[in-house]
Amino acid sequence: MNSLFQDYELKQTKELVSKVNVNDITKEISTAFDYEFDGKTKFELPLFRKPKDDFNIGLIVGPSGSGKSNILKEFNEEENIEWKHDEAVCSHFSNHDEAIDKLSAVGFNSIPSWLKPYHVLSTGEKFRVDLAKRLKDNAVIDEFTSVVDRNVAKSCANALGKYIKKQNIKNVVFASCHYDIIDWLQPDWVFDTTSNKVVGRRWERRSKIVLEIFPCRVEIWPLFREHHYLTQDINKGARCWLAIWNGYPVGFESAIPLPTGTIKEKCWREHRLVILPDFQGLSIGAKFSEWLGESYKRQNIRFFSKTAHPRLGEYREFSDKWKATSSNKKNLSKAYMNDLDRVRSGGNLIQNENSIMRHMNRVCYSHEYIGSK
Repeated sequence: MNSLFQDYELKQTKELVSKVNVNDITKEISTAFDYEFDGKTKFELPLFRKPKDDFNIGLIVGPSGSGKSNILKEFNEEENIEWKHDEAVCSHFSNHDEAIDKLSAVGFNSIPSWLKPYHVLSTGEKFRVDLAKRLKDNAVIDEFTSVVDRNVAKSCANALGKYIKKQNIKNVVFASCHYDIIDWLQPDWVFDTTSNKVVGRRWERRSKIVLEIFPCRVEIWPLFREHHYLTQDINKGARCWLAIWNGYPVGFESAIPLPTGTIKEKCWREHRLVILPDFQGLSIGAKFSEWLGESYKRQNIRFFSKTAHPRLGEYREFSDKWKATSSNKKNLSKAYMNDLDRVRSGGNLIQNENSIMRHMNRVCYSHEYIGSK
């Protein structure tokens, strides 16, 4: 048994009683099913004692009605989040760094969605941003993954588990009726209400994510374009690939050649990389990009990528598979100012003035894929 629970008594229980008014409807229903009912319902809950030491993640799991929510209250009350109708989701955090950090931590990596108000988000997106707001020491999360499909549940549990442990957030307890998240969340302990047992940390390694990747036509792009963090445009001459996981399309990747004369060797650069929101938080985007880089490397073709996405950019900063270029993490305002002058003077550019102004103040990560040493 986990050392957190030494001397833990599991056989003790306490009785809870709920009472409702008996009326004509309750009488008719109880009589119809030959069920004796006096308005009282009794049920027993295990006397759950909190662990004696700090931990990162605890999980209370069991079927609905087995007492999970009552046990959760032994740790804390779940925080009630208020979302303002006329403010973006990201505006509800103390600063932009916290917003980026915590929204990314729950696998919610769609920058356009960060800028939407809460009430227009999908059920899965609301689930993730609610989690992001509750992420702190001694947080309790009830009905974890109950309102989302199992792909979202696994991806979010995976991202969340990694973040809590990396940041050493203390004593976060989840309650869920789903057992399939255990290996993805990797909690320090699990209390199963069906067996009244605490199980220590001996989880199976989660199944590897095996992607099927196929070349595809640029016409596939509309399925993904609204989820790209900067633009919905795509070069019609781009080479494109589609990633499939468990029969679902999950990601889109494309590349275009660098202009002749830019570098002596033959080179390509990443053009559009998108992972659908339900599958974010599983590192699919980073692995998809590296798969493409490796395929070009085998052909002796250099592969470059630029991104303003903070999560992907920071990952590459610490990866031995990517090497920063001379333009890495530089503000793009000077380069875009030249384009802006050309547009204002009647020059022929694909971008319009609004597009240039939108991008010119961002900081861009720039890397070349070199593969593992």
